[in-house]
Amino acid sequence: MIGMENAIKIKELLARFPRYSEDLDIDLSKPSGRFRWFLASILYGARISEKIASNTYKAFEKAGLDSPEKIIRAGWDELVRILDSGGYVRYDFSTATKLLNIMTDLKERYGSLEELYGQSSDVHDLERRLQEFKGIGPVTMQIFLRELRGVWNLDLEVSSNARMAARLLDINLDEFKGDDLSRIETALVKLFIRCCKKKRSHDCPLKNFCKKSGNQK
Repeated sequence: MIGMENAIKIKELLARFPRYSEDLDIDLSKPSGRFRWFLASILYGARISEKIASNTYKAFEKAGLDSPEKIIRAGWDELVRILDSGGYVRYDFSTATKLLNIMTDLKERYGSLEELYGQSSDVHDLERRLQEFKGIGPVTMQIFLRELRGVWNLDLEVSSNARMAARLLDINLDEFKGDDLSRIETALVKLFIRCCKKKRSHDCPLKNFCKKSGNQK
């Protein structure tokens, strides 16, 4: 059981940094939501800002492209147009090609994302199958799976960014699992990207709990 100070710290962390899927209003309890999050994860996985990735996902949602079949039917030119409208200009051509390849491969090999998961013998097999898609590497895979810990009951390695932020806040991640760990890990990743990595401890919302800031309570 976590202590009172840690409980306050974690409550503040989660209030400040909800999951990316929550930012996008994606319901992970539904297969359709899990596919939408898969699409969003592919967009977040590039070397591009969170804001552009989020805007581009919303452009796909507005266009009604929320299934492998719809993305395939849209075709390359339409995908490039949608990517550009979201600000994904730097990677528009390559990402359009990547999305078409992934969705076609997903349909031909598994039929659906849920079937891919169902055919996986364990989390390592699931990770392997996901990374067999051309264009999905460790970063995209981690983004996608960490928010599904409590949905697909996954025992994943916690990302290095989350562990670094956890050390600064003196949070023992071994005390958490499932959905709780999913929420905390994603919050720590956001904190690391937005504050720790940019060395912006002066305006970090968790600075009063951070070992590095010198403002610990």
